[in-house]
Amino acid sequence: MHEGKLRHIEIMDTTLRDGEQTSSVSFSASEKLTIAQLLLTEVKVDRIEIASARVSEGEFQAVKKITQWAKDNGYLDKIVVLTFVDGTTSIEWMLEAGAKVMNLLTKGSLNHLTHQLKKTPQQHFEEVGAVIALAQKNNIDCNVYLEDWSNGMRHSKEYVFQYLDFLATQPVKRILLPDTLGVLIPSETREYISSIVQRYPKIHFDFHAHNDYDLSIANVFEAVNAGAKGLHLTVNGMGERAGNAPLASAIAVLNDYVKDVKTNVVEKSLYTVSKLVETFSGFRIPVNKPVVGENVFTQTAGIHADGDKKNNLYFNDLMPERFGRQRKYALGKTSGKANIENNLQQLGIQLSDEDLKKVTQRIIELGDKKEVVTQSDLPYILSDVLDSNSIDEKVHIENYVLTHSKNLRPSVTLKINMEGEIFEAHAQGDGQYDAFMNALKHIYALKKKELPQLTDYAVRIPPGGKSDALCETIITWCYQHREFKTRGLDSDQTVSAIKATQKMLNQI
Repeated sequence: MHEGKLRHIEIMDTTLRDGEQTSSVSFSASEKLTIAQLLLTEVKVDRIEIASARVSEGEFQAVKKITQWAKDNGYLDKIVVLTFVDGTTSIEWMLEAGAKVMNLLTKGSLNHLTHQLKKTPQQHFEEVGAVIALAQKNNIDCNVYLEDWSNGMRHSKEYVFQYLDFLATQPVKRILLPDTLGVLIPSETREYISSIVQRYPKIHFDFHAHNDYDLSIANVFEAVNAGAKGLHLTVNGMGERAGNAPLASAIAVLNDYVKDVKTNVVEKSLYTVSKLVETFSGFRIPVNKPVVGENVFTQTAGIHADGDKKNNLYFNDLMPERFGRQRKYALGKTSGKANIENNLQQLGIQLSDEDLKKVTQRIIELGDKKEVVTQSDLPYILSDVLDSNSIDEKVHIENYVLTHSKNLRPSVTLKINMEGEIFEAHAQGDGQYDAFMNALKHIYALKKKELPQLTDYAVRIPPGGKSDALCETIITWCYQHREFKTRGLDSDQTVSAIKATQKMLNQI
């Protein structure tokens, strides 16, 4: 199909407004600004909804920061604020905050209108019309949300069409159709949006999905096929209750399964923004979350790794490289030889078939014991199984003293042997491990060597473990654009982290 014939689907990201309604999530002003900048400059969504009008003073300052940056960089028309039918209040707030586009929240079902507002349709339309006129007067673009629209279509369709007939006479840019309670099934989404698009072909409609039945992406797919011109999505599917439709999954589905549309979103940036939002929100995403989850490009089963080697038999169109990621082969009890060979290859190690069998057997045994095996454990397993002389450690932590006293910063004195040279360093930190890393940085700075960046730190203690239970620390490092994990095992948490770090030092 020619580029010219592709329909452009606008993407509005609402992570900073609807997404922030995720229980116990709150972004600081600088975090909001960073997310906003990344979404507009790297991910390249069309608009971002960043806040509701009339909220706290702190929120107001965060909005001002974003609108100021957007104004200086030519993005102001992409910054959107949720407003209310409240006479002049929301509009005055917007003018003070420096925003130029509003999404006006109005009632999309008769049920909401009569029980929440206790008004007649005519009264509501008049009040909405007054706010739209005021927005026009102040050079503010107005889009209109029909709150509870999906239930409106189910139970009071005449009201929805009566309201849309009124809005068709108003100077509004877009009409936004939310499945506020996440109740739609895909066939309804298609039917409702088709009927609306056919009746009002010149109006731009956006669809806003929630995920209460895990149907948000299916509904997004149907909405676009039915003629919706825009979608509202959030990074990692953040949002209240079960969240909103997730940005990464929606983009993957549109790019692969809706042939006549295109978006501006850059797939390669989706993983970066996902990680950033995960970090800022403290809202950990499941490891099996499509596209952005930690494990979704990891093959564990040996038969899959073997198929990948032979002819990409287990690949689909979701190639990790599209999203700035890479395929990994996990090591565990279902690993086959092909899996382990793929990992050894990445480390530049080749083994005879006989030795490969022995190593495979050992990994399966460890997997049976519920132990996690990472790629960086392989040299140690090789050394153990193949009974070669103990592994050649170029870097060895000779000694350390960890101190932790009340009202004093933790400190570490460290003695380390690097290829026969002895170095000592002393440092303080926010915790004992942080102090240890600071001491290590001093030594590596002397040697003019670069240390990897620590990107994740996970501690596992067996359920019901007593205070002397073994503790496993798995640290993820990023070195020269490549991620790898190392793990340490000890009854002391800091020591297990130090053991994992020593493996990292030898690996780099």
